[in-house]
Amino acid sequence: MRNTENTTKAGMSGTLKVLDILEETMADGPGLRISIYCAGCAHHCPGCHNPQSWDFNAGKEMEIDKILELIKEDEFSNVTFSGGDPLYQVEGFTILARRIKEETTKTIWCYTGFTFEEIVADERLSQILPYLDVIVDGPFIESLKDKELLFRGSSNQRIIYLTEKKDDTIPGAVALVQPK
Repeated sequence: MRNTENTTKAGMSGTLKVLDILEETMADGPGLRISIYCAGCAHHCPGCHNPQSWDFNAGKEMEIDKILELIKEDEFSNVTFSGGDPLYQVEGFTILARRIKEETTKTIWCYTGFTFEEIVADERLSQILPYLDVIVDGPFIESLKDKELLFRGSSNQRIIYLTEKKDDTIPGAVALVQPK
């Protein structure tokens, strides 16, 4: 199991360490999305397209309430958590994801360098899973880079549907919840 202790204190205090929030993007999942790019990642994948996100001290602390307000103001976009790696701030992202699910009908995608198996095996990391619709898991591996893949950078990364609520059917995605 990789070290998950390299986290920020944000999230536990009702804030998240955020590098940027992109509204109406189409790069981080199907359709229009509001993407929250968090600060901090200890995976340090060679060839990472966003190495500036590795610094846990980068970005600014934003109140979860303020982020939720931005999400709710955009009536058309679904939500993506990216980074960095949101699971290094899992407590705060869990609070945000739970509130999104309670207060909106939006779907949530989450990109992480941890594998799904690592997340499930870790009580702390797995707390977010009930609130996610899709997880894109695994580290970026430069030798497996494939520009033809939708919404992921290397062929080891998986798009895993956790709920029946799908934005779209993505070729190669794995469904853990079977439609009724």
